[in-house]
Amino acid sequence: MKITNHTQKLKTISTVGLVSKPNDGTLCGYVHEIEAALSKHNVKLLIEEKSAQILGCGQGVNFDQMCKESDFLISLGGDGTLISLCRRSLMYHKPVLGIHAGQLGFLTDIQTDEISHFIEDLFIGNYRIDTRMMLEVSLHVNGKIEKVVAFNDIVLSRSKISHMSNIKAYVDGQLFNSYYGDGLIISTPTGSTAYNLSAGGPVVFPLTEALILTPICPHSLTQRPLVLPVDFEVSFESDGDTVIVVDGQDTYTMNEVERVSVCIAEQGAELIHSLDRDYFEILKKKLHWGHV
Repeated sequence: MKITNHTQKLKTISTVGLVSKPNDGTLCGYVHEIEAALSKHNVKLLIEEKSAQILGCGQGVNFDQMCKESDFLISLGGDGTLISLCRRSLMYHKPVLGIHAGQLGFLTDIQTDEISHFIEDLFIGNYRIDTRMMLEVSLHVNGKIEKVVAFNDIVLSRSKISHMSNIKAYVDGQLFNSYYGDGLIISTPTGSTAYNLSAGGPVVFPLTEALILTPICPHSLTQRPLVLPVDFEVSFESDGDTVIVVDGQDTYTMNEVERVSVCIAEQGAELIHSLDRDYFEILKKKLHWGHV
């Protein structure tokens, strides 16, 4: 499947759903600002029930109901909040707007002091929708396959500090490498600025379509990051001392999983961005590039 940069706009905006950063009750003021800005255009705001409870902003609605009824979704928090929302809402095909109320923030480019201004931009078409590739992760267990999606990465990591992971890697069913060390990261281009970057992997432009394999502290100096086209399916086998972590949010163990297969997902995550967003300016700012 080929994922392209979207050029279309939202057809209608009558209802918007919102999920906020978990366990942070300090964001209610921003929710009221969002609601007030939307109400000027007769748009209803639905708040996911757990978020509403934490924020003290009414009863809220069920997550599935919110996704079904909304024209787009708002993530109010950091990158982790946005990643979780994209994964959970993927089946509903709803674009997601990330409003930054977290820490580093590579994905959530709308700042809290820009809320009202950007919402006005939405209604005059001053925005774009990017499609970010996601990973489809297949967990093979006793002849059955459990599938999950990953936005940033899947990490195979040693479960104990005293043990190394020994991971066999296959491309389209053919063994091509064995990774012995602390583990292996399989990243999307969007996730290349996350754990992959910390482990010495390459920064890849987020609208690129590629699978990025980066070893974590390998026992051999000959092991290096590898970038593959998305036509391939990569799969992995390891021993019971290896854990599988999907987007830092879901964890499995190789005691339970015989094999892990990873390929590009059929559907990508749609992110709403400001027309002023410049990826290379973000890199310069977040990574302090260009400073002497």
